[in-house]
Amino acid sequence: MPARNTISALSVAFGRRRFRRLALLGTGYLGGWLALPLCVMACVFGTPGDLPVFRPNDPITRIGFERFYNMDYARAIEDMEKVSRQHPDDPFAVNNLANTYLIRELFRMGALDPTDYANDSFVGTPQRPATTEAKNKIKELLERATGLEEERLRTNPNDVEALYARGVTRGMRSSYTGLIDRSWLTALRSAVGSRHDHERVLELSPTFTDAKLIVGTHDYVVGSLPWAVKMAASLVGFSGNKERGIEELYAASKGGGEASIDAKILLALFLRREGRFDEALTLVRKMTQQFPQNVIVALEEGDLLRAAHRDKEAVAAYRKVWDAGHSGHFPFGSYELSAVNMGDTQRAMKDDTGALLSYNLMEEASHAAPDLRQRAALGAGEIYDLQQKRDLAVKKYNLVINLDGSSKWADAARKCLREPCR
Repeated sequence: MPARNTISALSVAFGRRRFRRLALLGTGYLGGWLALPLCVMACVFGTPGDLPVFRPNDPITRIGFERFYNMDYARAIEDMEKVSRQHPDDPFAVNNLANTYLIRELFRMGALDPTDYANDSFVGTPQRPATTEAKNKIKELLERATGLEEERLRTNPNDVEALYARGVTRGMRSSYTGLIDRSWLTALRSAVGSRHDHERVLELSPTFTDAKLIVGTHDYVVGSLPWAVKMAASLVGFSGNKERGIEELYAASKGGGEASIDAKILLALFLRREGRFDEALTLVRKMTQQFPQNVIVALEEGDLLRAAHRDKEAVAAYRKVWDAGHSGHFPFGSYELSAVNMGDTQRAMKDDTGALLSYNLMEEASHAAPDLRQRAALGAGEIYDLQQKRDLAVKKYNLVINLDGSSKWADAARKCLREPCR
C-alpha cells in the first residue's frame, strides 16, 4: 500500500486521539524546555564554555545559544540573524534561526509546559493560537533550510551534514505542523522523514551522536505506546524500545554536540515518566545552575519532586522560585506559576491554610498572566468556601470571571457561584 494511503488508513483505524501520538515524534530542537518546556523544550550540564555552536568557535552563535537557553529569545534571534546573514548558504545557521523563532512562538502560545508532555499522548495543547506573522516567518525559514539541504544532497546523497540538517528541519516541521497547524498527517510524514534521515546519518557515521536525539526520542515514544498503536507505527516506518531510546539519548547527551542539550531535556522528561526521579532531578538541578534565568527549568524541580510524592520538598522548591522571581531573577517567563503550583501541592497535603497564603501571593504580582490569576483566585475561592467564608469566596469567583469569562476556570467559578464548592 502506498505510504500516504497507509497513513490515511491509520488515521481512520485508530482515530485522531490515538493517531496523533504518532504525529509529533519528530522533535527538531525542542529548546525552551519541552520543552521539554522540557519541550518543551531546553537546558544542560556543564559550563558556558561547553555550549554547542553550529560551527566551531563561532562567538555569536555561542552567545545566541546561551541567550536562547536562558529564554532571552529576542536577543537570541538577533544573534542567529547575524550568523545567518554571515553564512547564507549554511543550513545549520538557518535551522538555528528557525528553531529560535519556533520556540519563542511556542512559549508565547503556552505550549512549553513539561507536564503536558509527560502524559501518554506526548502532545501538549497550546493555550493561545500562533500569530500569522510568526507562522509565515517560521515557514519561510524552514523552506529556505530545506532548499539548501536538498541542493547539497543532489550533489552528494551521502553528505552526512546535509542529511543531519535535513532531519533537523523535518523534525521542526513536524513540531510546527502538529503543535501550531494541528495537522497530524503532515506532522507524521515529516517525523518519518526526520527519523529516516538521522538513521542514515548513523549508518554513514556511527559516531555522529547528535543524530541519536531524534532516533532515541522516537524509540522511546513508540516503545511507550499501547501494543496496537505500536504495531500501526511499524507500518509507517517506526519501531521502538523504551530502554534503547533512553540509552540513545544518554549517548547524545554525552556526545558534546549541538544536540546534547536537548537530549538532556528529553531525558529528564522520559526519566520522570519512568519513575526515575533522582536521575531526572540531577539533570534538572545542573540545568538550573547553567541557565539560571530559565524559569521553566527552575519550576521543573518542583514538578519532579511533586511527581515523586515529595510534597514538602516540592513546596520548598516552588517557594524558592517565587522568592527569586519576585526579586527580579527571572526576567523572562511566568515565575508566578510557582504560587499556583505551591498552592495546589499544599491542598493535596491538606494544608488549606498554607495553600490560601500561596494563592493569595498572586495579589503581589503586578504582571502575572490572566490565566494564572484565574487559577489562583479559583483555588482561593474554593478554600474560602470550605472555611464557610462565602463572601470572600464570591469575590474570588467574580474575579475569575472578570479576568476572562470564556475560560474553563470561569466556567468552574460560575458553578461555584451557583452552589458553594465543597
